[in-house]
Amino acid sequence: MTFKEKITNLIEEGLQEKPSLFLVDLSISDSYKISVTLDGDNGVQLQDCIDISRAIDSNLDREEQDFSLEVASAGVSTPLKLVRQYKKNIGRTLKVKTATATIEAKLENVTEETILLSWTSREPKKIGKGKETLEHKREIPFSEIKEAIVIIIFN
Repeated sequence: MTFKEKITNLIEEGLQEKPSLFLVDLSISDSYKISVTLDGDNGVQLQDCIDISRAIDSNLDREEQDFSLEVASAGVSTPLKLVRQYKKNIGRTLKVKTATATIEAKLENVTEETILLSWTSREPKKIGKGKETLEHKREIPFSEIKEAIVIIIFN
């Protein structure tokens, strides 16, 4: 079993006790700096990070392999990576970049393959002067999304 597989197994064991949490990213540098990024259906608490950190740290032997460990939650400006992250953000505004466009819109729906965005825009009337408000909807496959970030709106 590789070092990364061992870490992955320890994280999975720790997450079994917290089903609302899930692993977003795991990286291990050449100098054995372990970086774990978590997210949760209801957010991530500091205690959640501490618990997962302990689940990893207490089951590794520093005599066998010295390492440093960082367990953190996915930040507000962290791009979405998993379908589960998109699903927990339905109803929120996303900034989605594809190869051809950047769209800032409300996330309406998520399937295993696509997301559905909706937004309004003011555009010139087809007949006459002035502008009209048009509603748009666009379904985007995950394969076309380069980056998607939740936009925080303060009312």
